[in-house]
This record gives sequence, structure tokens and C-alpha cells, in this order.
Amino acid sequence: MAKLLSMGELLIDFTPTGTTEDGRLLFARNPGGAPANVAVQALRVGVSAGFLGRVGQDMFGDFLVDTLQKCGVETQGLTQDPDFATTLAFVQLSETGDRDFSFYRNPGADTRLAAGEAEKALVSQCELLCFGSLLLTAEPSRSAVEELVKHAKSQGKITAYDPNWRPPLWPSEQEGVARMRSLIAYADIMKVSDEELQLLTSEEDLEAGAKALLAQGVSVVVVTMGPKGCAVFTPGFALRKNTYDTKVKDTTGSGDSFFGALLAQIVQSGKKPCELSEEELSGFVDFANAAGATCATKTGAIPAMPDTAAIQECQRTVPLLVL
Repeated sequence: MAKLLSMGELLIDFTPTGTTEDGRLLFARNPGGAPANVAVQALRVGVSAGFLGRVGQDMFGDFLVDTLQKCGVETQGLTQDPDFATTLAFVQLSETGDRDFSFYRNPGADTRLAAGEAEKALVSQCELLCFGSLLLTAEPSRSAVEELVKHAKSQGKITAYDPNWRPPLWPSEQEGVARMRSLIAYADIMKVSDEELQLLTSEEDLEAGAKALLAQGVSVVVVTMGPKGCAVFTPGFALRKNTYDTKVKDTTGSGDSFFGALLAQIVQSGKKPCELSEEELSGFVDFANAAGATCATKTGAIPAMPDTAAIQECQRTVPLLVL
């Protein structure tokens, strides 16, 4: 069974690929969704991975199931809903490769996830459960995520949380932030952007925000800062790591590549997050930075997730980006 189980949304990213002769924008169909991206990235660096979620019983859902299976991700926990459509996200890229999303999900099949005995059994069999916040936007997935995360904690599993703030999917910022905060106490590891950290803690200072999360029981807080690299905070130490100066084409999925690579290293270590030394975490994060930076050199999310050889090549040959 999969050592890493990723739970959440699996959707289609429609990524711009140019224009027609008369100037109309063209989009390519790419498989995506942060938890699915994490699973694929972990698998590509040597950790067995499974996915727990729901897609529509439609052409897009069929494509997504087929994609994960071809990648080698275990799909016992991936079901198809006959009544709700697969969620779609149209991606708009800036000149620097940064992205913005427009979602078609009212609601999507991903929000129909349940927490039955089959789902609990998959959680019981993994070593690490990774989850996000997007299924908290609607029922029954909101209750399912809460129940399965609590089940993971009761079973002594490592829990990893990426809040992944997407304002268009929430009725209001107030509700979204409250829902995202509700899962913090169940996370051993959290990956947040600097913007998400401020949103969740109301702290403008990076260290103060991280300490606010650590005070709620999180063992490792990783703050990603785009081209500025990342900062890592634990109860015992803090460190910062620069990322790699690759040529950015599309940042879609780069944060998920980072997280998947980081979590895979932690699973492979055989240690709980609270047991990791500063030296170990520093090496894991450097590897994760290289993964995210390599991912950004290609278009799309799942198709762009690099393998170990590509990540190590980046570490050997690409200079660090110092701002």
C-alpha cells in the first residue's frame, strides 16, 4: 500500500498555450489539483503514493483517473461521481510565469468525498496523510476531511497540511480563513506561502507567524516565498534556503512539487517531523527547492513534476538565486 496518501481535489488545469491566427486564446488540458500533484511528485522521487478524492463520471474525470494510473499512483481511493462534474480551472499566466485561476465548480465532484470505512482503511494503511483546504468549501467533503484527518492523528500517522488559499472558492475571506484555521491543530507539517501565513495568523512578521502555528502543535512550518526561497521553523531551530535560478516558464504546480519532494524525503527518513535535525531538514528543503524550480521550467502541473535525476541535476548545475 501507499506510504504517502494525498487527499483532496483532482481537477483540470486549462493552461494558455498561445493564440489562434485571429488572436483568440488557446488552452491545453492539463491534469492538476494540489494534492494530486503532491502524490505524483512523491512517486517520482521514490515514495509509493496514493490519492483519495472524487472526480466526475465524465470525459475529464476519465482522463484524470487514467492519468494518475499511468503515473503509478494508487487509485483505490479515487471514485467517480455520476451526478457532479469534474472541477475545471482556467489558468492565466503573467509575463514572469506567475498564475491566477478562474474555477468552474458549483459544486464540483471533488466536494462529494465521503469518509466511509474504505477511506478510513486507506488512511490507516499509509505512513503520511497530506491534505489541503479546498474540500472544506462544501459538504459532504468538509466533514469527510475533518473526520479523516482526525482518524489519521488517532492512528499516529504523520499529517501534512497545505492550506492553498484560493479566494474565488470561498463565500468570504472570513469564512475561508476560519475553515483553514480549523485544521492547523491536526497538522505535524505545514507548508504556507508568506501571504497565507499572514492570513492565518494575522502576523506580518515571518517568525512571529510561524511561532503562532508552532504554538498550536505544528512540528515543522515551511514558508515558501517564490524566488526568495523558503524559511523553515521548528520549536528548536529556524533556517532559510535560497531556491535555484532556473528559467521560469510556468509556476503552476511548483509549490506542490516542492511539497511532494519534501514529504517524500521525510517519509524516506523513517522519522517523525519532530525528530529531524537541522542538518537533515536543510538537506530535504534544498532538494525540495530544486524540485520546485525544475517544475517551473515546464508547462502544466502533473506533466511537469521532475524525477530524482532531474532534481539532482538542478542541484549540481544551476546556481542559487540570491535576491
